[in-house]
Amino acid sequence: MAWSQAWSLAQQIFSYTNHTLMHEALETWPVDMLGRVLPRHLMIIFDINAEFLASVNARFGTDLDLMRRLSLIDEHGERRVRMAYLAVVASHKINGVSKLHSDLMTKSIFADFARVFPERFTNITNGITPRRWLSQANPPLSALIDEKIGAGWRRELDQLAGLRPFADDPDFIAAFRAAKRQNKLRLADWVEAHLDIDIDPDSLFDVQVKRIHEYKRQLLNVLHVITRYNRILANPAADWVPRTVIFSGKAASAYHMAKLIIKLINDVAHKVNNDPRTGGRLRVVFIPNYSVSLAEVIIPAADLSEQISLAGTEASGTGNMKLALNGALTIGTLDGANVEMQEQVGPENIFIFGNTTPQVKEIRAIGYQPRQYYESNPELKLALDQIRDGVFSPDDTARFHLIFDTLVGFGDHYLLLADYASYVRMQDEIDRQYRNSDRWMRKAILNVAGMGMFSSDRTIAEYARDIWRVGSLQLQS
Repeated sequence: MAWSQAWSLAQQIFSYTNHTLMHEALETWPVDMLGRVLPRHLMIIFDINAEFLASVNARFGTDLDLMRRLSLIDEHGERRVRMAYLAVVASHKINGVSKLHSDLMTKSIFADFARVFPERFTNITNGITPRRWLSQANPPLSALIDEKIGAGWRRELDQLAGLRPFADDPDFIAAFRAAKRQNKLRLADWVEAHLDIDIDPDSLFDVQVKRIHEYKRQLLNVLHVITRYNRILANPAADWVPRTVIFSGKAASAYHMAKLIIKLINDVAHKVNNDPRTGGRLRVVFIPNYSVSLAEVIIPAADLSEQISLAGTEASGTGNMKLALNGALTIGTLDGANVEMQEQVGPENIFIFGNTTPQVKEIRAIGYQPRQYYESNPELKLALDQIRDGVFSPDDTARFHLIFDTLVGFGDHYLLLADYASYVRMQDEIDRQYRNSDRWMRKAILNVAGMGMFSSDRTIAEYARDIWRVGSLQLQS
């Protein structure tokens, strides 16, 4: 087959879904290594690059800087093949997985390619399957929904909008609350049986379950836990809303900082859970060996869903969708699919905090100084000093020096300290609203009712129509 025909077919066949803006995931491979291991492949990559750059030159004139930025070969230092760039050039469509992510993709990592191939870039927001993440995982709530609007939502998730009129129905609110409590009891029983930790099913279940990574900011959650612990000790007579903070997730095998974060969570849990001064008003649980099966137990029990990544770093998220579908209210930044979730459930039914993507860019442009936040906020300073000084690791007081240094001295790349005050204020607002159980349940019902667009059925239909260009299969009855 002639090269031109083969290349034309390849570009019609292949499409590229980008799942992250993180540079660590945009692979580059050494030219020397490819030349030794896959010499013919490298020759083909060189040919593709030469033809592509020639076409750019013909369209845009001689612009050496543009061609350096677009080249499939990074010539700075060790020559490397930019694999994501190769995927863009070889594909007829490139999509992100949330509106924000797709927009940022064309303005950051692929800005020059969006100028060259504007027609190739599109968005398809992620989705989740309601058959697993509501019907199978949450029988009490599924039965309640079936009773009110029928069972068709399993295939047409938009039908959940039919729950909106029931958000003000006292009987439905009571039944919704009972279903949630049944799920909380199931999780509490599991935690006691497997981890020997007693948690109160009537406490607020504050859940962050996801891969352990600095950009997902489990550390910000830990800082709030420590702050809450310090506040309880300072004012034990206050009317505290009892809270159980639940973490779960895995770290990459060589990701030292992520594993250190897991260790800190467990050390904080040990300190808090064994301090009689908390009076059971705060519990911290790290559930090990996170899996789909565990998620099906944890997610239906959640009251609060932690989606607190730094704005502009999360492509979409799907845990945010699963938790909201099961009646958890979200505390989150305007990142990933949180933006679209806010549109669907209403801004009054989600807890948004922190700097936005443009604000993050501005903070970095003027020169972010995390130490200023550390020195100017007494509660933040106390929590960080306790981490540094071994309050939570008396057996090894230096264990968490790296965490302190990363946040205070080494630049706090994911701006935890810049978002800390806003995050803690929003957690205080959550306490205030959780005290009004009927209002909280109303918001939870409206979250479930607003999740229709986040079905994977809609996502796959959009891929079929807009990316794969395949029609529906008509089955004979």
